[in-house]
Amino acid sequence: MNCTQNEKLNQVTPHTLIVGVDIAKFKHVARAQDDRGKILGKALTFTNTKEGFDAFFAWLEEMQHKHEKADVLVGM
Repeated sequence: MNCTQNEKLNQVTPHTLIVGVDIAKFKHVARAQDDRGKILGKALTFTNTKEGFDAFFAWLEEMQHKHEKADVLVGM
């Protein structure tokens, strides 16, 4: 997607869950925050396997439901 910085910032609303993932060789760490930068819940550490990705996806859905967020932005 070819967007300007302002267009990217306009994608973030109060209904957006923002997830950052620190990618490593074997274990990754994900953390969620709201549109104001408030950390939501505990960080998730998951492995570089199918089971790890499934755990990440389940955590992502749980965080989205728990904090009532309609949209998700993931940055790696």
